Amino acid sequence: MWIATELKAVAAEREAMQRLDPWHGRCVLQFHSTNGNTRHQGGCRAPFKLLRSELGDDGRCELPVLHTAGGLVGGDQLSLEIKLGANSRSLITSVAAQKVYGSIGRSRLQPEGCFAHQHVRCLLASGSDLEWLPQELVLYADALFEQQLTVTLPQDASFLSAEIVRLGRTAAGETLQQGRWRSSLTIQRLTASSSTWEVADRVELGGTNLDSPHGLGGSPVFGTLVWAGPMAMGAETTATLLEGARADREGLTGKMQCGALNQGLIARYCGDSSRDARFWFSRIWEQTRTLRGLTRPRIPRFWPLQEQPLRRQTSTVNAFKAAAETH
Repeated sequence: MWIATELKAVAAEREAMQRLDPWHGRCVLQFHSTNGNTRHQGGCRAPFKLLRSELGDDGRCELPVLHTAGGLVGGDQLSLEIKLGANSRSLITSVAAQKVYGSIGRSRLQPEGCFAHQHVRCLLASGSDLEWLPQELVLYADALFEQQLTVTLPQDASFLSAEIVRLGRTAAGETLQQGRWRSSLTIQRLTASSSTWEVADRVELGGTNLDSPHGLGGSPVFGTLVWAGPMAMGAETTATLLEGARADREGLTGKMQCGALNQGLIARYCGDSSRDARFWFSRIWEQTRTLRGLTRPRIPRFWPLQEQPLRRQTSTVNAFKAAAETH
């Protein structure tokens, strides 16, 4: 009996050590434009897997990335390095929502838990256009997750990102409990002689700020969209873009706010519905395409949306045209 108990204890320690051994998935992608069409090359290491890419209407390379594991546990690491050549265009999305499992109290070796990490680094060349649109991130109770998104681009390149996180499996009555989510987003503009920061944004959610009226106020869903545009926008064009984004909140629940950047905009969502966050961000995404005279976006077939979130607003399109003609 004593031997059996000891063997179980040894097996439990071995299992804990295996969980503490970090699994580092890597993905390196390069995009190049030829005759107006963008192709990708590169590769990845488990748990990443690249699915077949599609060519969008504007020559954009639309690439879905699959995370083959059931989710992330404490200590796991994901690294993505994305490089866009001159005048290339890409849309990168994930095949399914990313899950992060609870870490606190799961191991006798590290009862305080261990963070899972993701670092995405994007380097854009002149005239390039990257849309980084992963699906929802779901943190289970007591999960610890830290993400970094670092973008470097010139004045005439475009970067758009929309990310949504759900804190706890709320449909099952679960909250984040002792878990924590950290995010760092930096976008840097480069010129021949200098550099400027378009965005430097750090957010940490957990503890009292989950329920505080100065934090999430009990809402389980938080999202951020940021667009660094490829051109300087006058006051009238910027106002039209923000007015359109605010008008697109109609019929959606949650708190939604947006503001201008030096050359673009940033939008925040806080509420109960990841579906409504995705709808609002998709409509803003459509407006950024319209403003540049690009084709209307197509919702990736992997997104679990049973309704069409996009809606073309003729008044907004005409307003963009009028603003452009005055500059």
